[in-house]
Amino acid sequence: MDTLIVGSDLARAMLRNGHKEIWCAVSDESDENAMEDQVGNDFTSRIVAFKDGQFYCEGGMPWKYAVPIKIAALTREAMII
Repeated sequence: MDTLIVGSDLARAMLRNGHKEIWCAVSDESDENAMEDQVGNDFTSRIVAFKDGQFYCEGGMPWKYAVPIKIAALTREAMII
């Protein structure tokens, strides 16, 4: 049976499996807080490591929670007009 891995657990699994830079919504409160109100949210980081119970972005800042997100440029075809 497949187990669904989400949130910070997914980010940790991705790093263990060799992913190098993972775009994540980040927070020091919870996975849910990291994902709240993503419109205009500046709390996204490229996560490069997990050590000592913290996620680290490429700038070296630690975060307790990191939820992988997909960042893609919008195209007209992708938008509902």
